Order: sequence, then C-alpha cells, then structure tokens
Amino acid sequence: MFIVESYAVAIIMCFITMICWGSWANTTKLVSNKKWEFPLFYWDYSIGLLLCSLLFAFTLGSMGEAGRSFIPDIQQASSSSLMSAILAGIIFNISNILLVASINLAGMAVAFPVGVGLALALGVITTYIGNPQGDPLILFLGVACVVSAIIFTAIAYGRVTQEADKSRRNKGLITAILAGIIMGWFFRFLADSMSDNFSQPASGLMTPYSALVLFAVGLFLSNFVLNTLVMKKPISGEPVNGKMYFSGSLRDHVCGWLGGMIWCVGLAFSLIASGQAGYAISYGLGQGATMIAVIWGVFIWREFASAPAGTNKLLLTMFISYIVGIVLIIAANQ
Repeated sequence: MFIVESYAVAIIMCFITMICWGSWANTTKLVSNKKWEFPLFYWDYSIGLLLCSLLFAFTLGSMGEAGRSFIPDIQQASSSSLMSAILAGIIFNISNILLVASINLAGMAVAFPVGVGLALALGVITTYIGNPQGDPLILFLGVACVVSAIIFTAIAYGRVTQEADKSRRNKGLITAILAGIIMGWFFRFLADSMSDNFSQPASGLMTPYSALVLFAVGLFLSNFVLNTLVMKKPISGEPVNGKMYFSGSLRDHVCGWLGGMIWCVGLAFSLIASGQAGYAISYGLGQGATMIAVIWGVFIWREFASAPAGTNKLLLTMFISYIVGIVLIIAANQ
C-alpha cells in the first residue's frame, strides 16, 4: 500500500483535508431542484463516500510492497477492529445528518463553527481522558479558545436573524450543538481500529485504507435506518419518499456524489498523513475546515450580508479565537 514517507507531503495532505472538509457542504447549495430536500441529497452523499473509499482501497491501498494490501488486511482484521470502524461510521452518520440539517437551517457560517468546533473541543477532552498526552494547560486553553469562537458565532448569528426567524435560528443552533456533541466521539473508535505502524501493521488491526472502507460501510448501512427516519420526520424541510429520489436530475445526484467524495478524500488524506504528521497535527489541521466553511458562508454565499454594524468585528474575533485554539491544541501535543 502507499505510505507517506515525507513530513512535508503529510502536512500538504493535511491542508488538503482542511479544504475538503470545509468545502464539501457547498454541494448542498448547488442542486438545481430547490425541492431536493437534504435526505435525498444525503443518499447520494453516502454512495459517493462509499465508492470513493473503495477507490482508495483498490488503488493506493493495494499498490507497492509496504504495509498490507486491502484484501489481506480485511481478511486478517479482528471482529473488534471491524466493528470499531463500522461504529465510527454510524456515529459520524448521526452527527453529519444533524450537521447538514443545521446548514439548511442556519447556514455554513454558523453550523460549522458551532457543530465542528464543539466536536473538536469534545474530541480533545475525550481523547485526553482516554490517553493523557501533552501539556494539559496549553491543551485546555486551546479548547477554551474554540469554545469562545462558538460563542462569538452564536452572538453574530443572533444579530443577523430577524424576530420572525427566531424559531428557525434556535432550531439551527440546537441541531448544530447536538451534531457537535455526537461528532466528538467518532474518531476515537476509528483510531482504535487502526495500527499505529503502517509499514508493519499489527495483527488484528487495520491499515487506514481498510478502516476507511469499513467506516464508509457503517455510514452507508446506517442510512437505511437513520436517513429513512429523517425522510419521514425531517428536521428541516418537507417529508419526502423514496420515489422522489428517482425523480431527481443528474445534476442533483452528481452534487451528492461529489459531496461524499470530497469529504472522503479529506478523511483518507488525514488518516494516511497521520503516520508522518501524527494524529494531533492531522486532526488539528483538518479541523481548520471550519474556517474554510466560514469563508465560503460569509464571502461567497453572503450569509451575513444583512447583518447590522459591528457584526464583522464579532466574525473577526471568532476567526482569531478558532485559529489560536487550533494552534494551541497542536502545540500542546508536541
């Protein structure tokens, strides 16, 4: 399988992860049919993610002499490793469905800082409790900065919404918070399924490529329960049925496939790069995706165009707080 040998290449891959994770949600806004509710989009998203994971497994995950190729790796993996990766996919799926709903309700510039920011803070805390590494003072100062960024985002969003939008605003914020709380747990289970040594993977554990596929399988299969439920009882929008999925245009389906593939490339690069960069840096840089999403939301989709004077200062403070938080979290693990 392909293994990154250069630290510089690993860092570049981490930055690509950041761009992918911060940009995939744009595909939800590019569908041609405005009645194409997000559960319909999400079926294509999960298909795109699964296909992309298999593409990685049978190409980069099966070439070369280093490590273990995909098929032999899957065959030797223990049931606990397989289930851990599948469980990670299920946990992430629950949180991501909530995140996409919060994007529809509140916009990218709000859903990402609140949802993903909370996931980052919670993920750092749970990881530290399970495996206390790094300087706790610097680590939790970083978490405090991320939480501050979340608060500044909520305040800024409160200024831009009208009185009539309060119910939708509150629902969007609550949905993003729930997404963040759940999302903070998935990576721990995914990491537990993988070997730390990619060149000589431990028996029973998997390589990043195999873990990625099992993660995608967990996400896709859980969709038949989770997304079906959301189709009937939507968090936002109108209820939809299975027949409506087949009425979508090619563009509508391509947007979903592309969204899943973009996110999958981000996760694949993060996992592959972690062998050289370490989980702290690959995870920390990946979570910089929030700032990419905010840039899209503020400057491209103009989600704060109607905000009163002073809102830009809050957004700038949020940017700075989040960036400082990520830098501190990475520094604490050095």
